[in-house]
Amino acid sequence: MILIEQVLGNTKEVLWKQKLDSARIDWLVLDQWEAQKNRLRKRTSGDLEVAISLDRNTHLHDGDILIWDEAGSSAVVVKTELKSVMVIDLGNVATQSLEIILRTCFELGHALGNQHWPAVVKGSKVFVPLTIDQKVMSSVMRTHDFSGITFEFVPGEDVIPYLAPHETRRLFGGAEPASHAHPDHVHTHTHAHGHSHS
Repeated sequence: MILIEQVLGNTKEVLWKQKLDSARIDWLVLDQWEAQKNRLRKRTSGDLEVAISLDRNTHLHDGDILIWDEAGSSAVVVKTELKSVMVIDLGNVATQSLEIILRTCFELGHALGNQHWPAVVKGSKVFVPLTIDQKVMSSVMRTHDFSGITFEFVPGEDVIPYLAPHETRRLFGGAEPASHAHPDHVHTHTHAHGHSHS
């Protein structure tokens, strides 16, 4: 077993792109729950057991390089499998009267809370992880027919650069299946987004 306490770099960096171009890559595949942890033990696709022990408040990202063997031209690289995210855009609502802004935001928060969908608000956008089938989530949004609100689904990896680490954990960690959910997630999200307790 190999202990990993820091990330060497990322495949998106120019220097590493060149190094890895002809290298043999062994993938450490993480689902979205594992990707939020700073401590875990797992086997790579090549059956190498690694123990991750990163600093608190840090986690692994897609493309992170954990091991580099210069002589053997091989590397262990993280591959995250994050679900898509619904991005709700409130930009058009922001130009309306205060009354309409408040009503729309309250109704949206109530709708998300009733569905038990975790969410992260960043600027005029609301990020909601895919917790059920995308068609069902689209149907729920269309049923409410929120005036001035648009939404789209984007890959989780595309959203991460816009979020702080704690927001990423909240977004993807909060979308855990019921068997993995933590009580603090439930309280954090339901109270913050107008969940009705009726």
